[in-house]
Order: sequence, then structure tokens, then C-alpha cells
Amino acid sequence: MELTLEQLQVETLKLPIDVRAKLAQTLLLSLDEVTDLENENLWIEEAERRYQELQGNKDMGRPAVDVFNRIRASIA
Repeated sequence: MELTLEQLQVETLKLPIDVRAKLAQTLLLSLDEVTDLENENLWIEEAERRYQELQGNKDMGRPAVDVFNRIRASIA
């Protein structure tokens, strides 16, 4: 039986914290094996996914100037 990513996450979060920590460490160390080209391709895929998501939902994005103005107003 093959698990989806969501199912795997749910099952993983049921593990004891020490086991999850060891698993997290193992997974993070495995990322060191990714080559620069693979890493670049992963970022390109992510950028394309985000772009398509924004194209499909124009209400999702906001102009940067609006975001920065809102942040400045909240800390003033």
C-alpha cells in the first residue's frame, strides 16, 4: 500500500518525539546529497508551481508596496 504525502505526515506525527527527531535529522542530512543542479531544478519547479497558483487565483497576491506599507503601519 502506497501512502500519500498527507497520509505519511499524519502517521509520522503519531510517532514519539525522539523518533520524529531522529527521522527529521536523517531527512535533513539526506538533502546534503542533492547536487547544485538538482537543487536549482527543485527551486525552478517550486517557482513555477507558485506562479501557476498565483495565475489561477489573482486575489491571492498583493503588491509588495501594499504589504510593506501595512507592515510599517503595524509597527509604528
